[in-house]
Amino acid sequence: MPSSELDLRLDGFDAADERTEEAFRHAIGIEQDMLTALAEHHTPNGSDSFYVLHNGAVTWGVPGEPQLVALHLRRDLQANKFRFESAELPLPAMAQSWLIRRGCPQDAIRLPPGVGTAPADESTRTLEQRLMSDGDHFALLRSYTDDDPDNAFTVVVLRALDERSPAPFRVLHEEVDTGAWTHTLREGGFDSFDEALHWCEDRLNGEADPLPPVRPAVRFTQPSGAPAPAPAQRPPGRSR
Repeated sequence: MPSSELDLRLDGFDAADERTEEAFRHAIGIEQDMLTALAEHHTPNGSDSFYVLHNGAVTWGVPGEPQLVALHLRRDLQANKFRFESAELPLPAMAQSWLIRRGCPQDAIRLPPGVGTAPADESTRTLEQRLMSDGDHFALLRSYTDDDPDNAFTVVVLRALDERSPAPFRVLHEEVDTGAWTHTLREGGFDSFDEALHWCEDRLNGEADPLPPVRPAVRFTQPSGAPAPAPAQRPPGRSR
């Protein structure tokens, strides 16, 4: 089970500089008492730590914000200084992918049994595994998370970085069964951002059609020189 008290292993360490200290305070420190580690990995020498965190404070913030934080801590063991990177992301597989791209072993950052909801079917497990491996081939454009126990779901709009993709815009749709404590995750393909966003808006209104399939199914190769995926965008009115 996740620990009720988050241990970032920073005792005796200071931020590398004032800019890092201020950024860390806004990204992590202000709401640290509301952060719960869902998965974590630490390198044997203690120089790096990787966390998938749930931010319980988001429930009381702007509706729809991502509730997960991916955190990578880098420690200078000689100088006792640290630097960090973090990203707010809507799905565990996306947070895991972000950490894997920064050097975390894939198998080391999986959610332990009993943490979070379990995949309801093989399609969900397969898609989550692919997102962990191929997540850096997509840019995050929009997301909305609804944690209402009677209608818990997340929608995510992605853009493929490979311009040759037959479905350049993707929608991920996760639904949570709070009774069975399981979740399903599905993917749909769209030709335009407006079409993808329209589907998400219909889902928010409870009127969405089934997601259109992604055809053909391909494993994308990031083109040389492609920009890094855009960070999760927070809705207007709240900043860190």
